Amino acid sequence: MLQEGHEVICLDNLITGRIENVAHLIGHDGFRVIKQDVTEYLHIDGQLDYVLHFASPASPVDYQRFSIQTLKVGSLGTHKALGLAKAKGARFLLASTSEVYGDPLVHPQREDYWGNVNPIGPRGVYDEAKRFAEAITMAYHRFHGLETRIARIFNTYGPRMRPDDGRVVSNFINQALRGQPLTVYGDGSQTRSFCYVSDMVEGIYRLLMSNEVEPVNLGNPKELTVTELAHMVLRAVGGESTIEFHPLPVDDPRVRQPDIGLARARLAWEPTVEITEGLVVTIVHFRKLLQSPG
Repeated sequence: MLQEGHEVICLDNLITGRIENVAHLIGHDGFRVIKQDVTEYLHIDGQLDYVLHFASPASPVDYQRFSIQTLKVGSLGTHKALGLAKAKGARFLLASTSEVYGDPLVHPQREDYWGNVNPIGPRGVYDEAKRFAEAITMAYHRFHGLETRIARIFNTYGPRMRPDDGRVVSNFINQALRGQPLTVYGDGSQTRSFCYVSDMVEGIYRLLMSNEVEPVNLGNPKELTVTELAHMVLRAVGGESTIEFHPLPVDDPRVRQPDIGLARARLAWEPTVEITEGLVVTIVHFRKLLQSPG
């Protein structure tokens, strides 16, 4: 956003975020950070053109640890962010998720699929919070005429991830770097699709600047089994780590692959960074974290 000439105000209560992720931007004339919980009263002085609502724990480890906060930020936080956009006459973008599809019965997943979600399972706090967030976003669009955009984000990875965030890419890389066994849940045949962060940022920006009101899938359509990913990480890191299999968590999706036909057609967007290329950069990031004191 800064590279495109925008001024950016970043709000975060740092429940799962790290101020180090934006440290390189501190002092930039067009950037400032406010420590703020978006489920509470939300006010920004001056004009706003866009409100991008990304706030939420987003990995299973985080949203199960912060289950109530996840539900609150998806409901109250989205309501507050929409209210801010409405008050400022700003365009609103919601960061939704592939998890709205749950454990899908349709494969690959298209935007017109309504999903297969267990509302009372351990993953329901995140899945249903995002489904509610989509519903209230569309309600503000229809009732108030608010300009809205909804990005359904599939698995994304890259530098600045936390080592302990519980996502499969960071888990595998950190286990391999420490010479520990890589933990695969179930038999490893469940699939995921991994999009490098720079591709995702480009897709989100194009969606924000588009005229697409209804949800758009953003992700990499190249599907991998979890076991295939584990072997890719082992080859990239080297060392002597092995793979250990553990029981599959409750409601863990068996497949996950976006149909990005809509993004290709309407946004002229698709990922360009191969998983092998993205893993190398991500491994460098985690290796530096592991080597840094403290």
